[in-house]
Amino acid sequence: MEKQFKPATLCVQAGWKPKNGDPRVLPIIQSTTFKYDNTEEMADLFDLKKEGYFYTRLQNPTNDAVASKIAALEGGVGAVLTSSGQAANFYALFNICQAGDHFVTSNEIYGGTYNLFGVTLKKLGIECTFVSQEASEEEIDRAFQPNTKALFGETISNPGCKVLDIEKFARIAHKHGVPLIVDNTFPTPINCRPFEWGADIVTHSTTKYMDGHATQVGGCVVDSGNFDWDAYADKFPGLTTPDESYHGLTYTKAFGKLSYTTKLVAQLMRDLGSIPAPQNSFLLNIGLETLHLRMPRHCENAQRVAEFLQNDSRVAWVHYCGLPGDECYELAQKYLPNGSCGVIAFALKGTRETAVRFMDSLKLIAIVTHVADARTCVLHPASHTHRQLSDEQLREAGVAPDLIRLSVGIEDCDDILADIRQALDQL
Repeated sequence: MEKQFKPATLCVQAGWKPKNGDPRVLPIIQSTTFKYDNTEEMADLFDLKKEGYFYTRLQNPTNDAVASKIAALEGGVGAVLTSSGQAANFYALFNICQAGDHFVTSNEIYGGTYNLFGVTLKKLGIECTFVSQEASEEEIDRAFQPNTKALFGETISNPGCKVLDIEKFARIAHKHGVPLIVDNTFPTPINCRPFEWGADIVTHSTTKYMDGHATQVGGCVVDSGNFDWDAYADKFPGLTTPDESYHGLTYTKAFGKLSYTTKLVAQLMRDLGSIPAPQNSFLLNIGLETLHLRMPRHCENAQRVAEFLQNDSRVAWVHYCGLPGDECYELAQKYLPNGSCGVIAFALKGTRETAVRFMDSLKLIAIVTHVADARTCVLHPASHTHRQLSDEQLREAGVAPDLIRLSVGIEDCDDILADIRQALDQL
């Protein structure tokens, strides 16, 4: 029913439906456990025969209400909140991959995700192949193997600000009988809904724009319900064959379109437990209520800042897909016609030290290891978030060593521009 409402209404109203006498505002159910009157009722919950709450590591009413809101915003059938965006990406893949499996990913992804995929998952026996998202379909096709289980990309890459051709990636994934997983953190469902372009699973770092105020760390995995796991049953035995830890239950038979998210909770949350605290979900929900108001302001401010930087002789280059002539402008017009996000990638003429001197001269704009909240902030990935990578690895990940990531907030844009101008004047 929620799908009939527009995004602004979903931001405010979806997820929590108070009954007569209930709190109007989503309450914080800060409890580890839930009471039942008899043994059989709880036994049914443990056997997945009934829905309900018995332990917050698996499900919690506050968490579930917020997950339901995000699912409605994305147009999905179900969603699960996680304790971070990194946990969301890990769970999204680990839910369908195991030792001996392989997946393909764009190399234009967040540095932490790049390390998760290229280093940590290898320790679990899961290999990945990085591809350029600008490569031809034929070239990306060649990265697929018989044991490939997914294709992954970011709608707008962090920090390179490249736009993913979602339809192309979906076409490639489905040709090989695997789902397309898209990290939609930067545009949020206000500016792009990847399911409408063929993606099957969406992830988010809710730490970013969804929260919007840098108050909580969290993530989310959303399932479209569109991928037919049974059509490729041999590829996805975890979903299509009996799970002995639940008395031989088969997820696709028992839960249909909810099989992916049910398995994620019943297995991965049960065993790994990367849950958000209900307090964090409560804070996230407050952020979601104004997401539709904040995103246009972020985009409006970022557009002005990007145009200013593009016209300044001290700036070497600017990547912002809202600029005509940007390499991703046409893709942005297709997938992000109402705006992209507030994040700009640019570089100054000079050396790394030039970038450092510029950032150290900023007064209003803060240097923080964060992005995409109400306050304008800046980071030099090669010195900070991506400092574990060599210059060659940086370029492979789409991050130029001189790249500065500027996350434009919702302050008065004249004040943001004045701070940038005075810092440039000190170079």
